[in-house]
Amino acid sequence: MIRASERRRLARTLGAALALAASAGCTDKRPPATPREALVSYAAALEEGRIEDAYALLSEDAKRELTFDAFRRMVLENPEGMRDIAEQLTRPSGPPQVTATVTTPGGQTLLLVYENGQWRVDASAIDLYSQADPKRAISSFIRAFDHRRYDILLRFVPDDERQGLGEAQLREAWEGEQQQQMQQTVRALEAALPTAEVEQLGERATMAFGAAGTVQLVREHGEWKIEDIVR
Repeated sequence: MIRASERRRLARTLGAALALAASAGCTDKRPPATPREALVSYAAALEEGRIEDAYALLSEDAKRELTFDAFRRMVLENPEGMRDIAEQLTRPSGPPQVTATVTTPGGQTLLLVYENGQWRVDASAIDLYSQADPKRAISSFIRAFDHRRYDILLRFVPDDERQGLGEAQLREAWEGEQQQQMQQTVRALEAALPTAEVEQLGERATMAFGAAGTVQLVREHGEWKIEDIVR
């Protein structure tokens, strides 16, 4: 049975496969031209046991994180899990979305989306601290934390936890005894966010990150707030 940590690690290779930075490894075949082709090629390679071809579709960043020997061992030790992953890759819930992030001189991270053959600026350029959906809320939380916008961070506190809590209290806690822990948690959230999956049930949502962390969100007044972060 494939372990949860390995499943999350393999899930991160989806984004890596889309990057196709290492697609030249399949020199005898035409490199995938679209995200959909990349997914299909990667899934087929896993399903057919073509480990080298599957690994060649990973980006350089993914290869630095996961060596070929480690990748090969994961595939060989979990054949049923690999087949399950391959099957899911061929049945995505929606069309692939190609995105890019740009960091401004002021440190703001903006999202661009590739649509209809053109790059367009995402709504994040309008609302830098959007709470419209769980992933945007987490991204906004990270941005507010990095810029020490405690006035903004208070927006992410659920109503029943706001009483008696102000900017000064957050600053004292997160720049004091909890500073190192918060920095590690935020960086782990940031690393997981691009490829993480959010499980949403009604007004609540959960996202896994890191080795065994979870962030729990709740929607209040139409905006997503962070109810708890567990590591």
